[in-house]
Amino acid sequence: MRRSLVVLVTALGLLLGWVVPASAYQPVRVVHAERVQAGPYGVTVGFSTWPVRAMRSLDFTFAPDGGIAGKSGVLELIGPDAHYTVPLARHPRKREVWGLDTESLRFAGNWTMRFTVDGPAGKGVGEFRHLDVLEQPGPPFALSWSVSTLPLLCLIALIVVAWRRTRTKVRAVAA
Repeated sequence: MRRSLVVLVTALGLLLGWVVPASAYQPVRVVHAERVQAGPYGVTVGFSTWPVRAMRSLDFTFAPDGGIAGKSGVLELIGPDAHYTVPLARHPRKREVWGLDTESLRFAGNWTMRFTVDGPAGKGVGEFRHLDVLEQPGPPFALSWSVSTLPLLCLIALIVVAWRRTRTKVRAVAA
């Protein structure tokens, strides 16, 4: 009994030893940054993918000069046929800055990011204009969804054919 318990605990320990590092989040890698002046505050805007493409998830980071302690902020994303307002909060994987984790901009075109930062030096508003968002990568959604649903439709057809065949055999046996 003790041996079984020791083997079980050892196996569980080895399993968790491999699983825990694998489930750790990857750090945010900023590949492009822009500077914005929001009143008395300088803000560095970081992108994890550059150039930005519509409907493609990426991380945005917003690092005000002097850190985020004692400051609050609001971000407005203004684009073609879109206007979002988001309170700035800590990035879940890069806790020392504000950020948006795996967000995507829905439409291609020219976007503006408007920052409102409130802190010890007062309130400041700044804009990062002319953020060109390119077309969505890959095939159009209608084509990708059509191709991806083909296996499901084949499975449904297979189930219907199998159901009909077994139903007729059950009727023949019952008669």
